[in-house]
Amino acid sequence: MSENFFGKVMLAPMAGEGDYTFRASCKRFGADYLVSEMISAKAICYNDKKTPLLAKIREEEMPIALQIFGCEPEYMARAADFLINESIKAGTPCAAIDINMGCPVNKVVKNGEGSALMKTPDLAGKIVYAVKNVTGNLPVTVKMRLGWDNSSKNVVDVAKIAEENGASAICVHARTREQLYSPGVDISYIAKVKKAVSVPVIGNGDIFNAEDALNMFRETGCDAVAIARGALGNPYIFEEVKAALEGKEYTPPTPRERIEEAIREIEMRIADKGEYTGLRESRVHTAHFTKSLRGSATIRGKLNLIDSFEEVRELLLNYAYSLESENE
Repeated sequence: MSENFFGKVMLAPMAGEGDYTFRASCKRFGADYLVSEMISAKAICYNDKKTPLLAKIREEEMPIALQIFGCEPEYMARAADFLINESIKAGTPCAAIDINMGCPVNKVVKNGEGSALMKTPDLAGKIVYAVKNVTGNLPVTVKMRLGWDNSSKNVVDVAKIAEENGASAICVHARTREQLYSPGVDISYIAKVKKAVSVPVIGNGDIFNAEDALNMFRETGCDAVAIARGALGNPYIFEEVKAALEGKEYTPPTPRERIEEAIREIEMRIADKGEYTGLRESRVHTAHFTKSLRGSATIRGKLNLIDSFEEVRELLLNYAYSLESENE
């Protein structure tokens, strides 16, 4: 796989928030490559009706990888095979299968899945091998953490095992499972992984602006960066990072532009999921867009009580107008 496969700036997977609307917004503002929300391999194999919806790909978000999680090689391979074939049938083939070895949440790791696989390197290798065995020429990538805890930072060894078993790229989140999402990352381990493997390495963790991204490239030698929480309410971060990489000026969005993008995302989510679900799922995303703006807490409180898109739209546009008037 070419080192240019990902481009330089990609969207990392985010369970619960990385839906189609969010991904499409990031793509529109310059993300080179996307990864889906994580998909349960076992749920796919047991014909769960809702799970395949997480794997639906739209043409405008390609190239995109489908991320699967599980701890049994057979189920992981069967799920990968199913998802690849379904995406091809739909006319929107996935660009890769990504294996989740990074999710830290209890309901995942208690089953030996996600970042719990960092405790079982041999099993992790068997999973990569089994998945690669069914993907053919389609790349298999792996997202992992530094290790389970500070006493077992084995990411270099696990990355080498993943490469040996067919992984085409490694994405490293620079925290252990024990750290969850607490402040601070140790990107020195990403540099160690980069030196240890020959496949592309993607740096991930605490990238909230262009300087964070440039520092990740500079300090680790990584081939690309993956942005997650830094894109919440801020899809513009992809434009910002790309401008910095190209030595160009970047102009951040105005409060009105941020609010108008929030409205656009609400409209898209409603079109995708219906007004009832779309409005409710958009509340947390809108909160990200308005965070740090004057009076945002009051606006968020009002949004939680509104069940009509037209009322939401009017409230947000009036809010944008009030912010502009204040600055005149």
